[in-house]
Amino acid sequence: MASPNCIMFSFFIVLLWSSCSVLSNTTPEKFYQCICKNSDFSEPFSTAFFTPKDASFIPILKSTAQNLRCLMPSVPKPELIFTPKTEPHVQAAVICAKQLDIQLRVRSGGHDYEGLSYISEIGSPFVIADLSKLRGIEVNLKEESAWAQAGATIGEVYYRISEKSKTLGFPAGIYTSLGIGGHITGGAYGSMMRKFGLGVDNVMDARIVNANGTILDRKSMGEDLFWAIRGGGGASFGIILGWKLKLVAVPSTVTVFNIPKTLEDGATKILYKWQQVVDKIDDGLFMKVIIKLVDKKEVKGEKTVQTTYNALFLGSVDRLLQIMNESFPELGLTQQDCTEMSWIESIMYNAGYPKNTPPKILLQGKSMFKNYFKAKSDFVKKPIPETGLEGLWKRLLEEDSPLLLWNPYGGMMAKISESDTPFPHRKGVIFMIQYVALWHQPDKELATKHVDWIRKLYDYMTSYVSTSPREAYVNYKDLDLGMNKNGNSNFSFAQASEWGNKYFKNNFNRLVQIKTKVDPENFFKHEQSIPVLPLTSI
Repeated sequence: MASPNCIMFSFFIVLLWSSCSVLSNTTPEKFYQCICKNSDFSEPFSTAFFTPKDASFIPILKSTAQNLRCLMPSVPKPELIFTPKTEPHVQAAVICAKQLDIQLRVRSGGHDYEGLSYISEIGSPFVIADLSKLRGIEVNLKEESAWAQAGATIGEVYYRISEKSKTLGFPAGIYTSLGIGGHITGGAYGSMMRKFGLGVDNVMDARIVNANGTILDRKSMGEDLFWAIRGGGGASFGIILGWKLKLVAVPSTVTVFNIPKTLEDGATKILYKWQQVVDKIDDGLFMKVIIKLVDKKEVKGEKTVQTTYNALFLGSVDRLLQIMNESFPELGLTQQDCTEMSWIESIMYNAGYPKNTPPKILLQGKSMFKNYFKAKSDFVKKPIPETGLEGLWKRLLEEDSPLLLWNPYGGMMAKISESDTPFPHRKGVIFMIQYVALWHQPDKELATKHVDWIRKLYDYMTSYVSTSPREAYVNYKDLDLGMNKNGNSNFSFAQASEWGNKYFKNNFNRLVQIKTKVDPENFFKHEQSIPVLPLTSI
C-alpha cells in the first residue's frame, strides 16, 4: 500500500504539473507513485528523484559519468534519475519500468566508455537507476571473503579490505573509481591478474534483480545465470545488487617501479623485447606499458613517443631485480628505480595518487580521469615487429593527445579455460591494447577529428592483432563494432553477432541461450546487450 507521505506529495506534484500534458512531464510522477506503491519508499520526491527541471539534475547526471563526450547537449537525456536507497527500491524500479513501458538504464560507477549506463539511442522515454547510494562493504576475515554492493567503487573495496588485513587483497581494476557492480560484469582485469586471474574468476556469489523484479542469489538463480553475469557484460541479464568476493593472499611487502623510455632512448627495441617476455615472466609481476607523446628534451616545440613501464611485483625488490636481470635486462632496472610498499599503497601508486596520500581518500570514490574520449581495444597474440611499431609511432605523432595502454597476459590467465566464464581472452594472448583519443572541449568538429584518427589507427593495427574474430574487451565498449539499432524487443541475432563474437567468441551463443531463458521479453536491453532468440528458434 502506498504510504500517506507518498500520496500527499504525489498530489502536490500533480497540482504542480497539472498544466503540462506532455509525457516527459508526467513520467517522473507516474514512476514515483509506482515506486511508493511497490516498495517501502515514503520520502519526498526530491530526496531520490531528479528531473531535468531540477537544479541538481545535471550535477547528479555528471557525478560519476567518466566520458564527457556522452554528456554533450546533443546526447539524449533521461526523463528521470532515481537513486535507490535499498535493494527493494531497485526491485520496484524494475517492476515500475515494466508497468509504465519505460526503458531502464542502470549505473554503478559510470565508467561505461560509450555511456550506455546513462544515455540511450534506442528508446524513449528512459530513466536511470543510479546505484551510488548502495555501497555497503562487509569483509569476513575468517572466510577470506567480502560482500560489496554494486554502488561501491573498487577503491572503497580495496580500502575496506586493507582496514581488516595487510595480507589480503582482491584482483580487480587499477582505476579506483570503477563501480564494482559493472566492473565485474565485464571481467575486471587488474595488476594481479597474472597471479590470480580476473575479478570474475574470484567471485563466490552474487545478488541480482531479474526481469520479474525478484532478488536472486547464486543458488536461486542457478549456475547458468551465475556464469553469464560474470563476464557477459552489464545490464543484459538483470541488475547486480552485490558481489561476494573471494579474497586472495598478498605479501606484506610489494614492489613497484615506473620507468620511461622515449624513442631517443631506444624505446622501439626495448618494447619489441618486452613483447617476447612479458607473458612468460614470473606470474607475480604485472608490467604494463603506457604510451603517449611528450616534449623532446633537446628540441623545443617537437614531440616524441614515450613508453613508460609501470609495474607491480608481489614480492621484494631483491627478487624482482633477479627476475628482471634474467628475463628483461634491456630495460636496465636498478634498485633505485624500485620502491617497496604495502599492497594498499601500491593501489594508490598505480592509480596515480600523489605520494603520501592517505589511502582513506579512496572512500570518497572520486574519479581522477574525466575527459572527452573515444576508446578501442585489441588482443595481440604474436609480437608486433619493429617495423609495425615504427608505423604506430608515425600515427601517434599525428594526434594531439594519444594514449595507449598495453596490459600483459600469461600466468594464471593462460591456465583458465576460455569457457569457464564468458570472458574468453585467455591462453595465447600476449597482451591487450587499449587505444584512447582524448580532447578537452565539447566541440563536435573536434570530436569528429579525434574519432576519425582513432578509427584509422585501429585499421592500421589490423594485421598485428587477433583475427577471426578480431577480439575486443566488453568493458571497453565500442559502438563502432556494431549495435542494436532499434527499440524493438527482439534484436537481430545476426546483428548482435557482429560485436558479440568479438567480445565473447564462442561464449556468445551460450549467452544468447541464457538470455532467452531468463529474460524472454528482452526487458534489459541497450545498444550492445545480449539479444534473445526469436520464438521460432527456441
